[in-house]
Amino acid sequence: MRRPEAVTLRTGIRWKISLAIAAVGALIALALSLVVHSAARVSMLDNAREVQLERVQFISRNAEASKKPPLGAKLNDPDLPRELRDKARSGRRGTYVQEHPGAAPEVWAAVPLGNGQVLSLHSRFAESANVLQDLDRALVIGSAAVLFGGSALGVLIGGQISRRLRKAAAAAGQVAQGVPGVRVRDAVGGVVRDETDDLARAVDRMADALQQRLEAERRVTADIAHELRTPVTGLLTAAELLPPGRPTELVRDRAQAMRALVEDVLEVARLDSSSERAELQEVALGEFVTRRVAMLMPQARVRVVANEFVATDPRRLERILGNLLANAARYGKPPIEIDVEGRVVRVRDHGPGFPEAILKDGPSRFRTGSSDRAGVGHGLGLTIAEGQARVLGARLTFRNVALPGASDAQGTGEDRGPGGGAVAVLWLPEHAPTVTGSFPSAGER
Repeated sequence: MRRPEAVTLRTGIRWKISLAIAAVGALIALALSLVVHSAARVSMLDNAREVQLERVQFISRNAEASKKPPLGAKLNDPDLPRELRDKARSGRRGTYVQEHPGAAPEVWAAVPLGNGQVLSLHSRFAESANVLQDLDRALVIGSAAVLFGGSALGVLIGGQISRRLRKAAAAAGQVAQGVPGVRVRDAVGGVVRDETDDLARAVDRMADALQQRLEAERRVTADIAHELRTPVTGLLTAAELLPPGRPTELVRDRAQAMRALVEDVLEVARLDSSSERAELQEVALGEFVTRRVAMLMPQARVRVVANEFVATDPRRLERILGNLLANAARYGKPPIEIDVEGRVVRVRDHGPGFPEAILKDGPSRFRTGSSDRAGVGHGLGLTIAEGQARVLGARLTFRNVALPGASDAQGTGEDRGPGGGAVAVLWLPEHAPTVTGSFPSAGER
């Protein structure tokens, strides 16, 4: 049983940058607010203690203070905090802040009198507490403004970077599809130079290097195939002059196979050069496929669901169809079925299915797949079919059909397991192909 895939969250770089700036701004605003609040409270309390001490000292200088203290001062107040009382009895003056949960603190001041009594004065820290509340409100508003402004700035910066990266990704995708003349650096544009430009230039250099390497390999392959063409033709001519017999048949068979291989390699080289152009004609796709299949593989079954006229190159379409039928006959098992539905042609066999490499990466030259589909061929048939489809502006896809009862492990209901046969689907475009080719927008349903 397949393990469930891990859930991944996809977010844009714009929101990541905005979130990062907002988080840093919130932390800075919170830290500064705490520092400012703490410093303001300490400063106000120190100022209140100094004022309270000056007031109690002024009262103590009055001669009547020891009898009836004025201005709310008291002698030997029983509510006087013990720490401050002990300090005053030891002959020292002092202040004390008494905290009250949920209420403003009290500021005490006490001085010793000459007759052994202690004169004290206390008051609530109410006005300063109101000032602190106003300060806290201003800090909250300022922090919110900083947070909002930082987030907006992050959206702007992240949006610019995101747009440049999206342009780079789109241009890189065009380069991967073989669109000529596309440069990631030109697509990115902009006056400001940053790491995005370095990435774009690196991708352009890599694309140029890969293109040069592929072009060199194509030229070498084409040159070798072209040079082999003449001796192989001479070998076939010489084989026709041999006396009849089994050895002669073997020589002719191998020489013909070599000539077919050389022609296929030359065709692949021409397709890789992107110099091929389609010669378009209006054809009824269902009737065309029915006639060609009757000539190429009479035992195959053709079903025309919907016949539609398409603008295509009949010669290249026949080449694609012939290669798909040959691949199905060589690697699959009968019956071979061809369905025509509008602009879509499906070729299915009932063999072991396409190998995983073709399903994942598409056909590749000189790769015939896994051992259960190997044995003969050079892996050029599907490569040529895909190249010819590209010239037509069409798309060629490959999938496997599961045996009855074997569904997709993720519960999607789509059959993709091996054993039920291989299906090659040709999607012809709605419009005639352009110089660079066009691809149908609709996906397989």
